[in-house]
Amino acid sequence: MDFVKELAWRGMIHQKMPGVEDAMRKEKTTGYIGFDPTADSLHVGSLVQIMILVHFQRCGHKPIAVMGGATGMVGDPSGKSEERNLLSADVLEHNLQCCQKQLEKFLDFDCGETSAEVVNNWDWMKEFSFLEFLRDVGKHMSINVMLSKDSVKTRLETGLSFTEFAYQLVQGYDFVWLNKNKNCKVQLGGSDQWGNIVAGTELIRKMTGNEAFAITTPLITKADGVKFGKTESGNVWLDRHKTSPYKFYQYWINSSDEDAKKYIRIFTTKERSEIEILEAEHDQDPGRRLLQKELAKDITVRVHSEDDYSAAVNASEILFKKGQEAVEGLKQLPEELFTEVFDGVPQVEINKSELTGTDLVSLLADKSGFLKSNGEARRAVKENSISVNKEKVQAEYTVSTESYIQDKYILLQRGKKNYFLVKAID
Repeated sequence: MDFVKELAWRGMIHQKMPGVEDAMRKEKTTGYIGFDPTADSLHVGSLVQIMILVHFQRCGHKPIAVMGGATGMVGDPSGKSEERNLLSADVLEHNLQCCQKQLEKFLDFDCGETSAEVVNNWDWMKEFSFLEFLRDVGKHMSINVMLSKDSVKTRLETGLSFTEFAYQLVQGYDFVWLNKNKNCKVQLGGSDQWGNIVAGTELIRKMTGNEAFAITTPLITKADGVKFGKTESGNVWLDRHKTSPYKFYQYWINSSDEDAKKYIRIFTTKERSEIEILEAEHDQDPGRRLLQKELAKDITVRVHSEDDYSAAVNASEILFKKGQEAVEGLKQLPEELFTEVFDGVPQVEINKSELTGTDLVSLLADKSGFLKSNGEARRAVKENSISVNKEKVQAEYTVSTESYIQDKYILLQRGKKNYFLVKAID
């Protein structure tokens, strides 16, 4: 496959340097992307660049992931409004190890000449003294060129430290080192990295006389204007302890039709013909959300596992199931998953001794406050619109020891979408 053409139809090219296609068609090429190790997990924003490396390898080239052990100590000003806190070597090392394990889920590290590789730029930067770096590297970079970078210009009025200003020089030297030691000829990255990447190609030309190239990807945005990879609770992480598989699945399954058509190209390895067939089927019946389902399955399985995906689907469908199937499904949910499914649902804590023997009307109104009054509760019961633990109940219902899910929860429901959770405490 032709890498540039592959990225182009997937909508993943923002800018590219002239000659890169010809260079990559001539031979297997080594390319790299830098990753920021300022957290102990990558997030879905990082997935764009991870997938670039996946496609790079699928097209017969060798991908390198550069973990910024050195640059992480400096901090890239690109896209930042203020300088961020710098991290210690111990914290960075821990973060690097965690991020590498996540990359191993996507890239093939044992396939001969095109095997993926993870390197840490601290390994070649740690031997440099400040004066040596200025003498051997700094003299090749023009201040005028450095000042012209958008990442610098946007910060000049609000303040930019020398540390941040020098970031592009440090990142540029990464490319030089990889070019000399790994025969790396292409640097890939997000559109906000164009200035830093071009700085690297210039350093390579001046320091070695070699040729190098740059390709960047567009900024991924959501149709509703919300930043991609963000939710009300923050980033969507690849680490299950930061973002559970259920919430991870929910992020993708809730994509709009417009976003799903874009995401399935970027975040899966499905071929163009398969995607176009899926899109046509989806457009015939958008209510089935076929694109969202295929997208969510592909990414959840890749990042987590088939079992996690199945559990997330089952949990998601609990809200839409009826009858005994819904009742059994609810009772079988592990407590952690149960609380995630109903995260955000209004709830109240009540002593379990106060609940035992409570009649339905009192449970709905006086005890829980789910409904405003006993009168409203009686009307709802008479309308047959009340369910307890997804099971329709009548006026004679009373709370017993068998009423609880996980021995502590009672799920109240009026109609299809109005939920309330009672948590029994000892």
